[in-house]
Amino acid sequence: MSFAFGIGIGTQNNQGEWLEVYYQQPIMTPGKDLIDVVETALDYKGGNQAMDVKAEQLTRFANALRQLGQTDQAKLAEKAAESKRPVVVTVLATDDTASSTPEVYLKLHLISHRLAKPHSVKLDGIFGLLPNLAWTNEGAVDLNELPERQLQARIEGRTLEVKSVDKFPQMTDYVVPKGVRIADTARVRLGAYVGEGTTVMHEGFINFNAGTEGTSMIEGRISAGVMIGKGSDLGGGCSTMGTLSGGGNIIISVGENCLLGANAGIGIPLGDRCTVEAGLYITSGTKVNLLDDNNEQVEVIKARDLAGKNDLLFRRNSLTGAVECKTNKSAIELNEELHANN
Repeated sequence: MSFAFGIGIGTQNNQGEWLEVYYQQPIMTPGKDLIDVVETALDYKGGNQAMDVKAEQLTRFANALRQLGQTDQAKLAEKAAESKRPVVVTVLATDDTASSTPEVYLKLHLISHRLAKPHSVKLDGIFGLLPNLAWTNEGAVDLNELPERQLQARIEGRTLEVKSVDKFPQMTDYVVPKGVRIADTARVRLGAYVGEGTTVMHEGFINFNAGTEGTSMIEGRISAGVMIGKGSDLGGGCSTMGTLSGGGNIIISVGENCLLGANAGIGIPLGDRCTVEAGLYITSGTKVNLLDDNNEQVEVIKARDLAGKNDLLFRRNSLTGAVECKTNKSAIELNEELHANN
């Protein structure tokens, strides 16, 4: 059984190189019958391939899909046959390291479509396959071609607005998951996994290969590779350390029903029902005074020794400045009305 399949419509530069691809209906683990049709209609030879296809091929492919009973994919192929932009059919036989831009985009779509969880898809080496682009009100533009496009737009009486210059686009230009609120869509990258019931406020940020399991209030930063459990609240300006920004090989995560206070931060994974006081940043080497139920010091340990443990309250002693940890007696319950997505 193959790993993934998608019919994509994308953008190429003047040299015919892929800049980005939009997959409306990617499929995880497509059946053998579908792949057999790809082999017959599109001369697919196996392995991981991104195949540039023309209108007549897509029409033939759509007919074969309809005979197979793949009505939705057949309709998509028929619509793609009318596209003024280039079309690619991508088949990933295995989840190997990507070798082309369309392959990377298919993997990022799988995550944002909630077909695959972060860390379940192989994304090593993708930065070399994602071109740095100008993301404009007219789509992706090769940076080398941007000045000419800007001039042409002015000549035609319009303005080409550059919204960002980045390797990753915003997720909502490709996928809008069911049951979420995102106040500033530019702050959620394609490849983010945004669980149903999540609210991302204006200062919230979710990187690729990261996200939320379900109902959460995100007013802070979810860095690459970080997952947030259901019912957890990331306060304004708080931060989670990603594996690409100092976390090493440790996968940072936040369990269920946790609270990171405003401007707090973590460099260790948290278990369930944990609280980090506002303004407190805990790294793996932070010295922590472990307290008993009587607030008496038991021992001094490094924060990494508490990684993944449940029911912990991290705070800073207001008199001594020492970081303390004790049992968290009060679980965090998020405001249901605040998190309503209807």
